[in-house]
Amino acid sequence: MNAFWQAVGFLSRFPVPSKAQTLKGWDHSPRYYPLVGLLIGCSLWVVGWLAELGFGTSAIAVSAAISVAFWIYITGALHLDGLMDLADGLGSYRSRERMLEIMKDSRVGAMGVVVAVILIVIKIVAVQQLFVRDELIMIVIIPAMARFTLLLAIYYFPYIQEKGLGSGLRQGVNKFSLFLNMILILAVLYFTIGLHGWIVFGVMLLVGWLFSRSIVRKLGGFTGDVYGALIETMETLVLLLYLILLNNPIL
Repeated sequence: MNAFWQAVGFLSRFPVPSKAQTLKGWDHSPRYYPLVGLLIGCSLWVVGWLAELGFGTSAIAVSAAISVAFWIYITGALHLDGLMDLADGLGSYRSRERMLEIMKDSRVGAMGVVVAVILIVIKIVAVQQLFVRDELIMIVIIPAMARFTLLLAIYYFPYIQEKGLGSGLRQGVNKFSLFLNMILILAVLYFTIGLHGWIVFGVMLLVGWLFSRSIVRKLGGFTGDVYGALIETMETLVLLLYLILLNNPIL
């Protein structure tokens, strides 16, 4: 269970046993990332439900903002920080080496701030639409879907930081764990929102693959920041794709 608690402690602010404070099980923790995403999604649904209960249907925007604020809090803004660092690096339009140096800088540049603000606004508006359409249940599976994309990136694409947090994680992912996590996600999608969820999942995987290939071309591989950016990007993409399907029922 150490690997599971390592995944919980790394990806969220959920309390973990004291024994999980060590690095024991770290290398095998990625296989539990989608499951942790499911826990995050369930907590998001509970917070959203409580917010809607407290503020009512006349203040859906407030409930959406609270849900996204909790979303950022429960993940420790870890992935958002990675997104900002990647935006600063790629937005500099410098050489590969210089982009990686910029990404390592703890200071956040203008490009990172702009991208983060845009993403947060999109998330709030999209979650608001889930409230309006009584489709908040979708938020349960979104974090797990995004973290499954992360598993694929860990398995198929190189990690270029020798001493980074992501070094060694590759051995924690194999085809069997990918298969089990895919079955988990497909099952939850089917029993929550139906076959439309499978369409969204398929498109997300395709875009995630293209995103990953683009990163490898520009940077030579993944870093911890890119992992975080991938999660944030895929979560937002899934929200938008699902809203497109809701608006176009014949698809």
